[in-house]
Amino acid sequence: MSVRRSPRITSSIVAVLAALVVVGIKGAVAAGPDAFSQPLAGLSDHDRATVHLGNSLFRKSWRPAPSETTASDGLGPLYNARACADCHVGDGRGHPDNGLILKLPARDPVYGAQIQDKAVSGVKAEGWISVTYREQKIVLSSGEVVRLRQPDYRVVDPAYGPISVKGRLSPRLAPPVFGLGLLEAVDVSEILAYADPGDQDGDGISGRANRVRSRAHGDTRLGRFGWKAQQATIADQNAVALSNDIGIGNPLYPALWGDCTFAQTGCRQAPHGGSERHGGLEVSAKVARHLTFYLQGLDAPAAREAREAGAQLFRRIGCADCHRAEMRTGADHPLAALRGRKIRPYSDMLLHDMGEGLADDLAEGEATGREWRTAPLWGIGLTEVVNGNNYYLHDGRARSLTEAILWHGGEGAAARDKFRSLPAAARAELLKFLRSL
Repeated sequence: MSVRRSPRITSSIVAVLAALVVVGIKGAVAAGPDAFSQPLAGLSDHDRATVHLGNSLFRKSWRPAPSETTASDGLGPLYNARACADCHVGDGRGHPDNGLILKLPARDPVYGAQIQDKAVSGVKAEGWISVTYREQKIVLSSGEVVRLRQPDYRVVDPAYGPISVKGRLSPRLAPPVFGLGLLEAVDVSEILAYADPGDQDGDGISGRANRVRSRAHGDTRLGRFGWKAQQATIADQNAVALSNDIGIGNPLYPALWGDCTFAQTGCRQAPHGGSERHGGLEVSAKVARHLTFYLQGLDAPAAREAREAGAQLFRRIGCADCHRAEMRTGADHPLAALRGRKIRPYSDMLLHDMGEGLADDLAEGEATGREWRTAPLWGIGLTEVVNGNNYYLHDGRARSLTEAILWHGGEGAAARDKFRSLPAAARAELLKFLRSL
């Protein structure tokens, strides 16, 4: 006996199954390894295609010149990584072993702005980076002992003689790159509304804008990107990273030898990848725009579950004084998908004095050695899923969210001390809230 199925019923079942599959995929993406790599909602088909093109450029592995194709030609000669994605794993943060660079407290006449620990054949890398840690014990109210690591960095076997610039080396872990377009689209007026440089209200929180020179626009603007808000736009951030980290000459930093100095003659004389196709550079203006568009087009992951008890504690102990939950993007960004959106970055985008424990000797723009931009917290609970590590802060010294909080000093000291004195159950609720972001 055969059973004849109704076409209407069959199509309905297929539709339901398809819907379930879509829901499952979205759920998997929301908390899976691709959670930081999703394009903005509302992009046109053309814009989504451009995002995918930029994605391929972000993951491109550059090769030393001369190579068989000019599309990937021009690595180094000194460099830290072959691709943007080598450090920004899954569009998230880097690992201290492969996503960390050492900046110098001032530009060194021999070593330039930062230490490049890799080089193409025939050129000496500048040295290799060594880090040792000194531990300090912090006892929480519950009696739990947390061991904080104070890092000490040095350059071993510097290849071009002693480093003449004195001061602490400044480590920088590659930060997440999702949601940058949304942060770029926030009106300057909204950010400045929360600035209080002289702490006029006496709450112990100042908040100061960093004013920096934008090569992309040829003027001075509000700094938004980088650990000290030292770059004004995504285009500025991309260009300096291409030059210093990978050694790629581009429209804003046209030197084909990247960060190589006059003293490093072997680097400057090595083959470079400049070509007529790229206007004499290694990356053309068009390619640079595609790369910028990719980072403008990445969305930020939504919070995955409500943790109201932890959210209340977050506000009560003062974390939200700097890590502002909400902002709104402006109405005039060239990309329509970025206009008029309410976002939840948990940052005020301002500089704050974080105390001597986190300080370095590097001033960037108007930021001092003790000042850092409030790091956005969105997506922080997905760090291990996407990046395979739980290293936090600008140098990855913190191995947990608890350690990251306990490193807060200066303007963050009051909130830190309140966190430390919370009962164990309350601290657990606060940490659950952070992991839900």
